[in-house]
Amino acid sequence: MNTLAIVMIVKNEEKSLSRCLKQAAGLADKIYITDTGSTDRTREIAAAYGAVVTEYVWNQDFAAARNFALAQSDCDWNLVLDADEYLIKGNRKELEEFLRHPDRIGAIDRKDFYLEKLPDGREERAYAYSYTSRLLPKGIGYTGRIHEQVNTNLPVFPIPLLFEHDGYLRPGKAERNLSILLEELKENPSDSYFLYQTAETLRGLKRYKEACVYYRDFYRHVPEKGTGYRASGIINYLYTLIEIQDWDTALGIVQKEEGSLETYADFHFVSGILFMRAILADTGKYVSYLPRIEQSYLKCLEIGEVPANQGVGGTGSFRAAYNLGTWYEVAGDPVKAREYYQKAARENYRPALERLALLKK
Repeated sequence: MNTLAIVMIVKNEEKSLSRCLKQAAGLADKIYITDTGSTDRTREIAAAYGAVVTEYVWNQDFAAARNFALAQSDCDWNLVLDADEYLIKGNRKELEEFLRHPDRIGAIDRKDFYLEKLPDGREERAYAYSYTSRLLPKGIGYTGRIHEQVNTNLPVFPIPLLFEHDGYLRPGKAERNLSILLEELKENPSDSYFLYQTAETLRGLKRYKEACVYYRDFYRHVPEKGTGYRASGIINYLYTLIEIQDWDTALGIVQKEEGSLETYADFHFVSGILFMRAILADTGKYVSYLPRIEQSYLKCLEIGEVPANQGVGGTGSFRAAYNLGTWYEVAGDPVKAREYYQKAARENYRPALERLALLKK
């Protein structure tokens, strides 16, 4: 029988490590944890779960640290996890068939939580889905100092493991990541992946004008096929262009990408927002896009939720329904407004519940 290890690098993770290991330990035969300089109870918690604990001097290189941690494992397979990832679906039995094929890589499904700013200024916890290559046959490692990637040409297949990830809710990591990314770009200025990650980090820091510079270069260099991040990069580029009110650039990208991103609810969702904001900014110039607002959100609902597209949760369901409700309410159709608010409310989307309450009054 093939053996499997959980392999992690950690630093000051006492708040999350116990939950991570408690929920995932049943997947593995062994646990290997490499500490990169904790000053809290992280190492003690790891040892309590029977982990083999080693230490590594942090050198601003995530791939090097992960490869050191992987080198400690003597198992046939290694499941690479972060301490802020928590298994919520899947078990070892469901992995056994996959473990009989050491000629492939396994990608976990991850539900990433983040804070979303609502129109009234409040923040609400939202989520997006992503697939991440994490189940590696022995001998496979990583490359890249930041947002490291698996260093292999083996094909990647999804595995039946779903994790929740709350790392994006924690402050401080973005600034650290940005400095490493900028160093990578000094050496590889045309690397579309590092351009994408730099733009994403700046967007997360709300430095939108700077982010657009890197998104623009990412868009120029990213291949049209063969990457797992092109679609999300373009969609988030559109969101960032909306933030800086560069309507013409954004509309040009929408026109160019309508064919390639036709099956992405997130693309139609951001397009609907773009059409509405552009019209509000300059009605005379952009009024021809008015019918496309409704069309965009209806298309979102037609596509539905497709986690494999790694989009924001709700763009194919309750978020699109809510935006349609606001559209119909503004258009003077309260019957349809209530219909779509109710669709969103059935999934407990708070803004929809609040609008329904106001309409009753």
